[in-house]
Amino acid sequence: MKVYDKLVRDRIPEIIESSGNKCDIEVVSDEVALDYLYKKLNEEVSELIEDKNLEEIADVMEVLFAIASKYGYNEKDVLDKRDEKKSARGGFENNLVLKSTY
Repeated sequence: MKVYDKLVRDRIPEIIESSGNKCDIEVVSDEVALDYLYKKLNEEVSELIEDKNLEEIADVMEVLFAIASKYGYNEKDVLDKRDEKKSARGGFENNLVLKSTY
């Protein structure tokens, strides 16, 4: 038996059982899920830093959308806020590194 104690995507138990294995799951409250989501975010960001690919970027975004949902925001809310901030302050396309101010 392998112990994980981590948040997984909703279809993972189904996928595990379809492969002939068994698993134990626990459904937790949104408050508890948020703690697991922040741990999951760290895990996914670490994987992105190591693997640097589109799949890991998508995983980070999925966790961020799940966190937003727990706070009552949907994906459109998050993307609209991103657009608002980008319009007001810019994005990161120009690779600017602020070294100091005077």
